[in-house]
Amino acid sequence: MTKNLLSSAVFAGLMAGLISALLQLVFVIPLLLEGELYETGARVHFLVDGMTQSDKGAPPLGDDWGRHIVTMAFNIVTFTGYGLLLVAAMGFARERTGTQITPANGLIWGLGGFIAVQLAPAVGLPPELPGTPAAEMASRQIWWIGTVLATAAGLSLIAFGRGLALHALGLVLILAPQFLGAPHLATYFGVGPPELSAAFATASLGIAAVGWTVLGYLCAYFLARGEN
Repeated sequence: MTKNLLSSAVFAGLMAGLISALLQLVFVIPLLLEGELYETGARVHFLVDGMTQSDKGAPPLGDDWGRHIVTMAFNIVTFTGYGLLLVAAMGFARERTGTQITPANGLIWGLGGFIAVQLAPAVGLPPELPGTPAAEMASRQIWWIGTVLATAAGLSLIAFGRGLALHALGLVLILAPQFLGAPHLATYFGVGPPELSAAFATASLGIAAVGWTVLGYLCAYFLARGEN
């Protein structure tokens, strides 16, 4: 059984990570590279001779494929780690609650992982372009970790808890970090265009949703297949 869990996580993580990495290469990295131009001052977001320098559009991927390959490899490793956590949670739920794991409900598991790890933290700390001023790193990391743990626990109570009291407690856990609030600076003074920041955050979260959904489906698929 342990071998099945590990192999399922590795295969699912590799495939979901590769899909996510390819999507990021097409939709996210060009926005990131453009954000770096504003960070370095190569582009400035203000009116110059009747046009803004941001009218030039996103830069091509360029020749720095070593960097892109490292980014893609990091995505694959990250999703493999997420896969290990997801199959462990699936196995625990199956053993303790008798929950059946199928590719269909694996999609729900994947969306749950996306909500806990990506969406809920992004409510307070959305994905940011390079050069965006932010609060002190340690305080943001503490809030992020606390939000992930609280949201995951809350979703678990709602999904598997018996009784309205446990469901209500799960909702409180999910909402508590948001009401507590993420650490932020007192003002805004980023160097990149707000439209570019919005596009970057949207694309990042959208691709994360795709990656997590694929991951949940594949984890459940390989788990079920390994038991046949």
